[in-house]
Amino acid sequence: MSQQYPLKEVKGDAVCFVPGSPLFSVLMEPASFCYPRLTFLRSPYGQFGASAASSQDLAPWPQRLVTQRWTRPVDESPPAAMSRNGYFFEESGYLKCDMDDGCETKEETGGEELFDAVNNTVVSGDSIRFFVNVNLEVPLNAADENESAGCVLLHTSRKYLKLKNFEEEVRAHRDLDGFLARASIILDETATSLDDVLREMLKHFAEDPENMEPSCNFEKIMSTLFTDSGTPREGNVHLLSDTIQGVTATVTGVQYQQSWLCIICTIKSLQRRHVCISRLERPQNWGENSCEVRFVILVLAPPKMKSTKTATEVGRTFATMFSDITFRQKLLETKTEEEFKEALVHQRHLLTVVNQRPSISDGHKSHGSKPLKLHEFLNVGKGISDDIARRFPVYALDFTDGIIGNNKAIGKYITTMIFLYFACLLPSIAFGSLNDENTGGVIDVQKTIVGQCIGGLLYALFSGQPLVVLLTTAPLALYINVIRGICDDYNLDFSAFYAWIGLWNSFFLVMYSLFNFSLLMKLFKRSTEEIIALFISITFVLDAFKGIIKVFKKYYYSGRTGESYLEKAPTDAIPSLGINTTFLMNSSVSRSMSLENQTGTHDVHYGRETAVLSLMLMLGTLWLGHTLYQFKKSPYLHARVREILSDCALPISVLTFSAVGSYIFKEIEMSKFNYNPSESLFVLAPVQSLSIGSVMSAMGLGFLLSMLFFIEQNIVASLTNAPENRLVKGTAYHWDLLLVALINTGLSVFGLPWIHAAFPHSPMHVRALAYVEERVESGHIYETIVSVKETRLTSLVANFLVGLSLLLLPFPLQWIPKPVLYGLFLYIALTSIDGNQLFERVALLLKEQTAYPPTHYIRRVPQRKIHYFTGLQVLQLLILCGFGMSPLPYMKMIFPLIMIGMIPIRYNLLPRIIEAKYLDAMDAEH
Repeated sequence: MSQQYPLKEVKGDAVCFVPGSPLFSVLMEPASFCYPRLTFLRSPYGQFGASAASSQDLAPWPQRLVTQRWTRPVDESPPAAMSRNGYFFEESGYLKCDMDDGCETKEETGGEELFDAVNNTVVSGDSIRFFVNVNLEVPLNAADENESAGCVLLHTSRKYLKLKNFEEEVRAHRDLDGFLARASIILDETATSLDDVLREMLKHFAEDPENMEPSCNFEKIMSTLFTDSGTPREGNVHLLSDTIQGVTATVTGVQYQQSWLCIICTIKSLQRRHVCISRLERPQNWGENSCEVRFVILVLAPPKMKSTKTATEVGRTFATMFSDITFRQKLLETKTEEEFKEALVHQRHLLTVVNQRPSISDGHKSHGSKPLKLHEFLNVGKGISDDIARRFPVYALDFTDGIIGNNKAIGKYITTMIFLYFACLLPSIAFGSLNDENTGGVIDVQKTIVGQCIGGLLYALFSGQPLVVLLTTAPLALYINVIRGICDDYNLDFSAFYAWIGLWNSFFLVMYSLFNFSLLMKLFKRSTEEIIALFISITFVLDAFKGIIKVFKKYYYSGRTGESYLEKAPTDAIPSLGINTTFLMNSSVSRSMSLENQTGTHDVHYGRETAVLSLMLMLGTLWLGHTLYQFKKSPYLHARVREILSDCALPISVLTFSAVGSYIFKEIEMSKFNYNPSESLFVLAPVQSLSIGSVMSAMGLGFLLSMLFFIEQNIVASLTNAPENRLVKGTAYHWDLLLVALINTGLSVFGLPWIHAAFPHSPMHVRALAYVEERVESGHIYETIVSVKETRLTSLVANFLVGLSLLLLPFPLQWIPKPVLYGLFLYIALTSIDGNQLFERVALLLKEQTAYPPTHYIRRVPQRKIHYFTGLQVLQLLILCGFGMSPLPYMKMIFPLIMIGMIPIRYNLLPRIIEAKYLDAMDAEH
């Protein structure tokens, strides 16, 4: 439906009626060219203005007014001066407002970008143009981003930029130093139009020998500064392409700082960045929001620059300085360029001093700045009582959240249970098989599954942080192997010695929890935690490659059947041919031999086929698992389907390639884990059979083991409770450590494998229960956790299903080939490095600077210092790997002490090499 409404063209005030909307008043400024200002007067819902109730009156209206497309009557042709996009016009008479929905949709899709940019640009022209504009949306926290004056910076794209922190962002000082080294300053510019001022600034560039650009066309730069580049100006708006302006959020709206303007531009032909500052002789009126401009800052930069060196970042540096009205007043009083430079340097000093404040950005280590005192450790049991007081009030919610209420998450719970079941069961099978080989069957797959089920259920029921996952891990498997070697060397009963070591370990853990030793974890910075986390990931990778190398040694280089046949075969069977008959027989005979099994006789080939298929299964499990894990970022299928596939990536990949290895290629023998059914799972260890000397030696080993438990348990809990995970129910480090000690007491006396908090399974558990958003900053995509469903149900059900899996032994669980388990290890290792800052900084060494993400440490720390710090972390990681993966068994026993030794390295050695403020910035969360 279309109606006609009169619009009177006037030189002063004009009133426009828009159907179905409030009354608008447009104040036209009498000048050679003007820019209209839209203000609300009255609506059917109440009075608009600066009153206290104005926000309530505006509530029925959308944040952005629906734009109406203005056209002329049907019988008239559009004038030449009318814009094609329909947002402005230059005509008097009767206009028609088209209210059709189709037109509205076309409006929003076709011209929204230009529409958004209009309100925040400078207009240069000779005629009045009317814009049906929108309100400027101010974020609620815009005034909080600058604690001093509530000022923020507004980019042309209507994106709010934070003021640059001169105390933290190192690039702010370097931008100013670079400008002062070859300053381009124009004082008391007499030009009055924006075009003339910019031409004078570019001319100043051209005449300056230090700023010469041999291949630069300054006329082309001049045209690039405006949106109508290369087009005639008649009938078009002459707008600046890219600007930054200071705005202040107030109760009544947004106030622009109209005395300065920062213009930024990216030019391909430039070789380096250029900045020019021009102080005008008189204030100039260049349109709305720029009515009294005295300073113009022009920033030119090439397109391929590091994320902290772009034209926008340089413009943000100078815009931050000019946002201070006192500083601008001082610049007006300067007489020479030297005084102007001194004012800039003084302003930098003020911004650096003002911004200095105690750093609280170190996330869950923010409380680490408070020194630990002795009485905190002598207050016995206080940490445990505080943990219980913190977690017990929300204990019931751990069972009902996501099940009862509005925000149900049953589907997410089901997918997480499936993921966690496989994430607990498969490592139990893998390490159970390894323990079976190392202990001669004393600790086997069956006992490992039973220990996982019992320990996991108890921890899920009574722990303070149920999102932490308990597992037997690779370091524990190494310890068990070393213990077996000691027992063989000294003729000790393995079950009794193992039980005593476990009991001493639990005793020390109880002492740690009672005397609040978990407070020491404040000393572990993020960098130290990430070194240990990356070490664990490397152990998974090495375990996988060790396993596949064993398969190749057994099947690819020395096939059993081929060897036995070749022993009987004559080596001179083909005397007349000069070829390697041994190679021919080894490669062909091994492919034609058959084995006889329980069900009858059928061809089961093993040899090089087994080795190659094992490699394919391992890599295939890794590929499919990681592809599905990243599938949520793809545009295919529905979002919910993508999320389910991503959450179930691990079980889908394991089941798929288990079927490939055990069914599709069933004629090829595959390496499977050993299964020896135990006569009795719960047999008390003969702890009384050991001598006093053996018990005391077990105490030493138990102490070293307790150090491993203490570090692993607390670091994994710390990574699980990291601030970026947005957990809200609190922590319980001391109580959880006590609970782990009690659980392992029972496991030790019955000869079951020990368990503690597992990385990366615990952070992956949190990730599976999280709602994640993707955000874009400077072209880089970041995933941010919005909220996490903190529940005990997923861990309870998963560990209960692990216990039921005893009914699936030996089949069908034995149909899972070992290479699939190796692929599982690689998948866990690959997904665990997601978000590891150490790994990201190592990757920076292989990237060009333009691809550096705008992370907090890139902004705050010089690039050379970042690489120094990364190198020192890698050196610590290599030392840790040297002890933890040493072929010498006793070297592996002391690597927990190496972890403890990283604390004095971080606090005493590294600050001598890198400034403390840079270390704190790289250890911060954001």
